[in-house]
Amino acid sequence: MHVKEVDTQAFSQEVVQRSHEVPVVVDFWAAWCGPCRTLGPTLERLADEYAGAFELAKVDVDQNQALASQFGVQGIPFVLAFRDGRPVSQFTGAIPEPAVRRWLDELLPSTLDQLVEAGRDALIEGNQTQAEELFRRVLTEKSDHQEAGTGLAALLLADGRTAEALDVLRPLGSTPEAEKLRAAARLAASQTGDVAELKAKLAANQSDDETRLRLATALAAGFEYEPALDHLLGLVQYKSLLAEEARNAIVDIFEVLGAGHPLTAAYRRRLANALF
Repeated sequence: MHVKEVDTQAFSQEVVQRSHEVPVVVDFWAAWCGPCRTLGPTLERLADEYAGAFELAKVDVDQNQALASQFGVQGIPFVLAFRDGRPVSQFTGAIPEPAVRRWLDELLPSTLDQLVEAGRDALIEGNQTQAEELFRRVLTEKSDHQEAGTGLAALLLADGRTAEALDVLRPLGSTPEAEKLRAAARLAASQTGDVAELKAKLAANQSDDETRLRLATALAAGFEYEPALDHLLGLVQYKSLLAEEARNAIVDIFEVLGAGHPLTAAYRRRLANALF
């Protein structure tokens, strides 16, 4: 069944959570509303015609006034679409069926989006070869497709193919995920040398800034972020000739960890103090 009545209690499960699996179109309506009686049957017929490509949730505003207020419903019919747990598109009024179809076609996953989902499924099943092939098929059609690009870049980074990952990321915009992967790729690309050997070399000469920088990037590439940050911060604090490279590496680690990580918060303050 692709059409369902939803109330305030069921909204979170039937709309918000369900939209992580399939787009959900919410029709805010009322029995006394003439335009609602025009648009409602059109939406219901299209939900059946699209055969599960989206689900239609009908919310009676008279019975669910809190929901209507929460989503700023001022006129009905009001139609709000959810994808991935959040509202992404809307319109008000009984617009003509061709306009509704165009709106739905923009909302629903494209053929390329479906290929990306197939690639993600392949990764979950452990078939990295198939996932890479599917992501590359999408990028052949659209080199800046965000989901395919970040999916392939993450796969390549995990496989140690850093230069390829950077090439894939180049056409993508500055989304948080793309920037995080770029930072991870830069850290991986800057890694040179074995950690144990670098530690021994630095122990023999604590003033060897180049070895300290190489050790820090090697530690970061191995996910040992705190000792990496300590070495990098030392280069900044003591105004090394490599201080700018160290600062850039610190910023990349922050990007990989995310703004909410405790290390980011702690070392961001220390970096600011070291710079000024």
